[in-house]
Amino acid sequence: MNGEPEVHEEFEARLKAYEGRPAAATGVGRDPVNEPMIRHWCEAMGDTNPAYTGPDAVAPPTMLQAWTMAGLSRRPERTAAYDELLGLLDESGHDAVVATDCEQEYLRPLRPGDEITFDSVIESVSGRKTTKLGTGYFVTTRTDIRAGGELAGTHRFRILKYAPAHRPKAPDAPKERRPRPVVNRDNAGFWEGVARHELLIQRCTGCGTLRFPWLPGCNSCGCPEWDTVEAGGEGTVYSYVVMHHPPFPAFTASDHAAAAAGPFAVGLIELAEGVRIISNVVGVPYDKVRVGMPVRLCFRQYDDELVLPVFREVTR
Repeated sequence: MNGEPEVHEEFEARLKAYEGRPAAATGVGRDPVNEPMIRHWCEAMGDTNPAYTGPDAVAPPTMLQAWTMAGLSRRPERTAAYDELLGLLDESGHDAVVATDCEQEYLRPLRPGDEITFDSVIESVSGRKTTKLGTGYFVTTRTDIRAGGELAGTHRFRILKYAPAHRPKAPDAPKERRPRPVVNRDNAGFWEGVARHELLIQRCTGCGTLRFPWLPGCNSCGCPEWDTVEAGGEGTVYSYVVMHHPPFPAFTASDHAAAAAGPFAVGLIELAEGVRIISNVVGVPYDKVRVGMPVRLCFRQYDDELVLPVFREVTR
């Protein structure tokens, strides 16, 4: 036991030695920055900013990573150094992984025709951290994106490599509560409406544009003034994903008409009013959810404090 701190220090020194080494081979964007991809992105995000159209268009800054993606047919080549680092963590028992967050920094706008190159390095490996998932290490990679050789932006991606904490619950342990939504001054009115079983959509009083999620100002005209309209509740599944892992005890089989907790469908619902909201599709097996499926808003009480808007299939 007396030597345990020294063992950890030696192991962490081995991990730190990988900082600054390449994480992936230098890459070239599969396509130049181009108007069709910008248009598809803006349509998917519902972003109507005029800066992204016309002869002087720029790409949305948040598309930064899109220009570096390899596509479904191939993956960027990881370096031996990055594989060695992950292998070292696996061998030490830190063989579970979860992505924790990403950060982006924008240095210059990207314009149609820009040729993209990028390279990735292992920027940092943290000291040992204890989390609810288990004890492990945060590994951060940094990708520098260049246009015409000039640095245009930086994308940092962070994962936690950890040894899972095994905490079996007693058979009579209470069911875990749903995670609490983040309520702030910009969206408090929305959650107050949900508590009253009302789904409120912001409406700009300057140009009349409806928007969701709630924002402090209008994306279309910049006006900070707004009021609300109540959604009628009709909608369709615009898109969806099926969540398989990691399992989470708060999301139970009864929520999703499944035989066991998870997988479950998370839908991007287009309301009849024209805005979109992310929510669960309930009362139907995850593998029966389809794009274009008609759904209707309902409100579900999860505990004494929490009400959430969800959507149920409309059967005809």
